[in-house]
Amino acid sequence: MAEHEHVRVAVIGSGFGGLGAAVRLRREGITDFVVLERAGSVGGTWRDNSYPGCACDVPSHLYSFSFAPNPDWPRTFSGQEHIRAYLERVTDDFGLRPHLRFDSEVKLMTWDEDELRWHIETASGSLTADVVVSATGPLSDPKIPDIPGLDSFPGRVFHSARWDHDFDLRGKRVAMVGTGASAIQIVPSIQPEVGRLTVFQRTPPWVMPRMDRAIGTAERKLHQALPFTARLRRGLLWGIRELQVQAFTKHPDELGLVEQLAKRNMARAIKDPALRAKLTPDYRIGCKRILLSSAYYPALARPNVDVVAAGVTEIRGSTVVAADGTEAEVDAIVFGTGFHVTDMPIAERVVGVGGVTLAEAWKGGMEALRGGSAAGFPNWLSVIGPNTGLGNSSMILMIESQLNYLADYMRQLDTLGGRTALDARPAAVDRWNRRVQERMKRTVWNTGGCTSWYLDASGRNTTVWPGTTSEFRQATRRVDLTEYEVLRKPAPETPKPAAVPSEATA
Repeated sequence: MAEHEHVRVAVIGSGFGGLGAAVRLRREGITDFVVLERAGSVGGTWRDNSYPGCACDVPSHLYSFSFAPNPDWPRTFSGQEHIRAYLERVTDDFGLRPHLRFDSEVKLMTWDEDELRWHIETASGSLTADVVVSATGPLSDPKIPDIPGLDSFPGRVFHSARWDHDFDLRGKRVAMVGTGASAIQIVPSIQPEVGRLTVFQRTPPWVMPRMDRAIGTAERKLHQALPFTARLRRGLLWGIRELQVQAFTKHPDELGLVEQLAKRNMARAIKDPALRAKLTPDYRIGCKRILLSSAYYPALARPNVDVVAAGVTEIRGSTVVAADGTEAEVDAIVFGTGFHVTDMPIAERVVGVGGVTLAEAWKGGMEALRGGSAAGFPNWLSVIGPNTGLGNSSMILMIESQLNYLADYMRQLDTLGGRTALDARPAAVDRWNRRVQERMKRTVWNTGGCTSWYLDASGRNTTVWPGTTSEFRQATRRVDLTEYEVLRKPAPETPKPAAVPSEATA
């Protein structure tokens, strides 16, 4: 990174959000930008999560950019390796390589109130930027619970997002802590090779069958020859999910039929009544993310698997102890315990107006105008920010909506001219957030009777969008300047020419 480098835009992260922002900037004619990535390659969560069985639970043709369709998806639900390859291809196809700065983890971002620009310190050097687009993503920093005795465990310990590929699980006694979206993919993938697998389940998930299949050559050739067929497929996948939103956001009681289907899915594989009782949730389906797997329940029914219906409370040597007193001696502990979603570490490194960090500004809960702008942090936009998550559809749809907003944001700055910044007005942020939280009150995520990672420490839902993706697209179509304070750097005064002595005073 060049010394004293200055760019128009600094994008943080090279997952779907960061690469999407880079593509959109180039399409808007903006080439003076960099993408700062802490790792050595692109991919974000699809680079970091390489655990056995890692795959997407959103159909492939919906989990891709609309401006970069992929007619060659090999399966209806693609695996991690296919999604990562897709992101590498997007990087090449749109000429993003020159903008990438690998091994450049952001250590600190500080707003300069006099110069109206961001000072950014990274692991590879420093730079300044007029605008920052934070696309670090909510699923980027793994969370491992603080369990007494964990530090002295003699075996291997790793998180699902930091899989230890050098450790051979064959014949080993393994503890799987957590039963979320990663765990239900890991369990059936490692069950056939481990000696014994003990699954520690604090709360059982609702699991529906995963209707996955290979996409045949003829199908792929059709999409290549007639691109509108792929667009039609994507449109149908999108439309079905838009119709489902009402049940999640306004009429959670309608989800009872879905619960019955999930129970039948369980009953087909789990014949033991005691195990079935352990695996049956006591909350409304949809309150936590509905998981998709046709292999999870059959794996739990195998003789080398034990399900402990309690969380882990202590580690004694090589023994894992659960809250109900169950003990299991293991050689390895795998944590599928999620991420820092409502307390993202990056927030500690963003310093806005008056020296206030984003973490301090969000100590009462995350909130941002239209999911992107936080008051007191001028020219700082987040992608997949507060209340932009989804419970039933593709996040790529939400990302593309935020990219529309980014594009108009840059246009507004150009129209205003000069050294200019936009700072979201606190009243506008509060008004937006109150509307979102009011709509959230009747959603299944707030009324379903569960505790999920959608909720922050105070029990407020600061992650999910309580509406359709088309509603969000409309809300982020353009920037409303009345919601922002326009900051300008005064033009430097032109020095007055020195007075020339007259003949009378010479």
